[in-house]
Amino acid sequence: MAAALVLFLVLLAASSAPAAANRTTLVFLLAGQSNMGGRGGATSGAWDGVVPAECRPSPRILRLSPELRWEEAREPLHRGIDLHNVLGVGPGMPLAHAVLRSRRLPPHAAVGLVPCAQGATPIADWARGTPLYERMITRATAAMAMPGSGHGDKKLAALLWYQGEADTISRQDAQRYTERMEALVRDVRRDLAMPGLLVIQVGLATGQGKFIDLVRDAQKRVSLPNLSYVDAKGLPVASDYTHLTTQAQVKLGNMLANAYLATL
Repeated sequence: MAAALVLFLVLLAASSAPAAANRTTLVFLLAGQSNMGGRGGATSGAWDGVVPAECRPSPRILRLSPELRWEEAREPLHRGIDLHNVLGVGPGMPLAHAVLRSRRLPPHAAVGLVPCAQGATPIADWARGTPLYERMITRATAAMAMPGSGHGDKKLAALLWYQGEADTISRQDAQRYTERMEALVRDVRRDLAMPGLLVIQVGLATGQGKFIDLVRDAQKRVSLPNLSYVDAKGLPVASDYTHLTTQAQVKLGNMLANAYLATL
């Protein structure tokens, strides 16, 4: 009986190993400022620790750590990346869960999340050659090169971009947003040698200044191929009037997932 059980377990492991070794990992870059970094439940000086079901860990959802190693993803997803800030729930984990629920994906697919966001940063801080830009490119390159817990092929699925609140302070920054965003997308695609990389841009829900509508209009004017727009306006905002609530982040993650899946 014991020998038969051992044989069964060996055969079971052998039958499941190819699926794990050959499954596709869809890699998403998460960049921008605080609402991408995640402040859900963390706007009162400390994170409340609430992790909705849509944000719970899964062996099929990985995070690229600050040390450029794949690990099981957990909230706060941007710990060690979005520095000097109190972090909470962001859109990355709900996005990953929503993508994995889709029947459009290959069997046994996984999601790799590459957090890159940094709070309170204007888009000028993300121009080619800046520390934030170079960190993003380095992390994206490492994500595609590093083996991931037995996973097979990796595909860079999209750059998810939620940023612009800091550009609402100055009229000049707001007016230059379109050209700066288009330059950023072109530079990322060139430096990653992916001219058709999908970029999903989030329209602002809030801002740090009075030129929110100018930035939102500038975001809508970005005109490049393979660029989608998801609007966060109207999602619930925390009492600080700037950051999305936890449930708003869950909804945004689902919106981003739908935008990605619509391109398949």
